[in-house]
Amino acid sequence: MTIFDKAKELSGRVMDKTVEFSSDELIADTIIMSMKKQEKVNAILKQRGSNYRVSGVDLEMGVPPKMIFGVRRIAEASHDSEKPGDDGDVTE
Repeated sequence: MTIFDKAKELSGRVMDKTVEFSSDELIADTIIMSMKKQEKVNAILKQRGSNYRVSGVDLEMGVPPKMIFGVRRIAEASHDSEKPGDDGDVTE
């Protein structure tokens, strides 16, 4: 087998995997799996008293597929909801 035959065979396998990853069923299963993972990790972080949570998940359906988790400090969310100039001090 020549090097070109091996390269052709390898590219054929990659194409097969790419088609496999574009399946609607597989994409749906991957989304469900990643959301379950996010919920489990956030529960562990909360249990351990961490101020961080997984705030988002990006999925890359390539070869190999990737799950990229975005992490955010939960205190940021509470600061965003405060009114400008509201420093929490009580004045009389």
